Amino acid sequence: MALQLPVRRPAKFAMYRQELSRRIDLVREADPERTRSPHWKLLLGEAGQVAEPVRRFARQRRDPSPLVPQANTPRTVIIMPGFATHPLRMRYFARSLEAAGHTVKNWGQGFNWGVSEERFAIAERRLLDVYDRCGEPVWLVGWSLGGLFARELAKQQPHAVAKVITMGSPFSGSPRANNAWRMYQLIAGHRVDSPPVGRNVADKPPVPTVALWSPRDGVVDPRSAAGKSGERDRAVALRCTHIGFSFSPEAIRAVGRELEER
Repeated sequence: MALQLPVRRPAKFAMYRQELSRRIDLVREADPERTRSPHWKLLLGEAGQVAEPVRRFARQRRDPSPLVPQANTPRTVIIMPGFATHPLRMRYFARSLEAAGHTVKNWGQGFNWGVSEERFAIAERRLLDVYDRCGEPVWLVGWSLGGLFARELAKQQPHAVAKVITMGSPFSGSPRANNAWRMYQLIAGHRVDSPPVGRNVADKPPVPTVALWSPRDGVVDPRSAAGKSGERDRAVALRCTHIGFSFSPEAIRAVGRELEER
């Protein structure tokens, strides 16, 4: 009879299993503050945005005129995508600004899977590279989590940033005042209130800072995205969904107007 040796699971498998278990615990943990998030009806409204590419195509055929007037002063802009989204998700947004004469760059990496020292370092190098090449401060436009990256970049490199425009970004109040924090903790692997970079997200960057927010936001609490006096210079209310910040004509026009002002 052949000797049967015990089967040993690879160390990596055990490590991955332990990490998965840790992340599931992050998802299951209770909200110690019992924070209010947008109503579930608003969250359901976000699901309707899956048909956005079809509506956008129809809108362009119906009215091919530019969304943003020709810029009096062309700007160099870096756009930063929201959590779990790719820069391609904001390509229509970027093309609309480019049609107005602005130069639009992406943030230098792919999907935004959450805050990490590595991702922040890549974004910071991208900012400094664009700044060096264009020879003037850059305008940062960040959607949702991308706006938190933009605010922190402006704090670290204020000389390279002309203005920060956030769109539905949860920089004020509780970091759990949204319907995505559990999913964020699962994917990013850390608590929303303990990010590896930028723990004081409510602190205003030392550059002009404008917060676009919407009462129809089904993901981020509007008060968290609008911020308080002293946390941003201005707050501008729109009527789009959270996902709509990345493509709605209203949001694109609002950013176009902000690019015309200092």
